[in-house]
This record gives sequence, C-alpha cells and structure tokens, in this order.
Amino acid sequence: MSVQIAPSILAADFANIQREVEMLNASQADYIHVDIMDGMFVPNISFGLPVTEAIHRHATKPLDVHLMIVDPDRYLEAFTNAGATVISVHLEACTHLHRTVQAIKALGCKAGVALNPHTSVSLLEDIIEDLDLVCLMSVNPGFGGQKFIPRTFDKVRKLKSMIDISGSKALIEIDGGVNLQNAPLLVEAGADVLVAGNFVFSSSNPIGTIQDLKLL
Repeated sequence: MSVQIAPSILAADFANIQREVEMLNASQADYIHVDIMDGMFVPNISFGLPVTEAIHRHATKPLDVHLMIVDPDRYLEAFTNAGATVISVHLEACTHLHRTVQAIKALGCKAGVALNPHTSVSLLEDIIEDLDLVCLMSVNPGFGGQKFIPRTFDKVRKLKSMIDISGSKALIEIDGGVNLQNAPLLVEAGADVLVAGNFVFSSSNPIGTIQDLKLL
C-alpha cells in the first residue's frame, strides 16, 4: 500500500475555503486533515464545528479530525455529526483513554490517538490493539509551519514494532513539518499516513506536491 496523504486544511486560505477543499478533491489526497484547537490544550485557536461542517459539505475526501482540545469526550458526537470519518484525541488530554476510544468507535468513526513529541509510544502498549490510527506529533502542537523534530524517526520505528508484535491494524500518522526530504525516511521507518500543511498549501502547485508525496 502506498503512503496516504492528509493535507491539513489549517494551512489553507480561509477566505477561499470552498476553493481549497475542491482543490483537494481533485488531488490524490486520501484525507483532509482538520486540526481543532481550543486555546487551552494548545496555545492557539483554530476553528470549530461550523467550519468543519462547511468543509464536509464540499469535501469528497474523508475528514481526519484531530482534536487538540481538553476534555474531548464532550465533542465526539458533535464532530461525528459534523462529518468526521476519523477522530483522533490526545493521550495527554484523556483521563480515561480506553473509554474515549470505545466511544469514538460506538459513534461509527475510526479511533485515533495522538501523542505530543515528549510522550513515549510505550504508553500505548495496553490500548494499541483497539486503535485504528496513531498520530505522532513531529512538532509541538498548536501552530503550523514548525520545524520537524528528528527524534520522530525513532518513535516511528518503536511504534511500528509494537504494532507488529501486538497484531494491531493501527496506521501510523505523522503530523508536523513533513516535506519531501523527511517523508521518504518516515515511510521507510514505518509511517502510513503523512499530514502536510504549509508544504502543500504554500506550494505553487499543491496538486503536484501531493502527487510527489504519493509517489514516495
């Protein structure tokens, strides 16, 4: 299976969001990555349910919703209704992670767990078999355009080993600072899904850039 690409709509031109979504529809992107930030779990505020609903209204690609918010359980049903196909919550934001994962699945969505750069993948050992996706943050969450953290390569390898040993079907997603230089190394280490924001949307040819990533 070739690597899957999930362009982050956070880097899009919000004044032309429909046009940007339609561009992604026409591309080889596999998902549209939707970053939800509350100004509490992370220092930035992005957008919420109305914008997610608007994206979904025009999207032909599934929405990969990344909740960078405190107490995400309060909003699981709302984001499902807004069009999410995948919902990822942060391990650091969930007191009862197993219960949260089961709640996502009960709503009919795929369940993902995101880890901040400082969080060890070993903390997923007791839940990895229940997950559809693990999102490794390769920058500190909250802002686009940050520099990729090289330690991520080692985390991908460790997580891939854990998945293989457990028999889990979880995909490994990388979020932050992905480009054509580090993407091949991430795929070689075991990554399945690459989130790309500024790298895609600041490109003079976003559709071509997505194609380049798909060809890795």
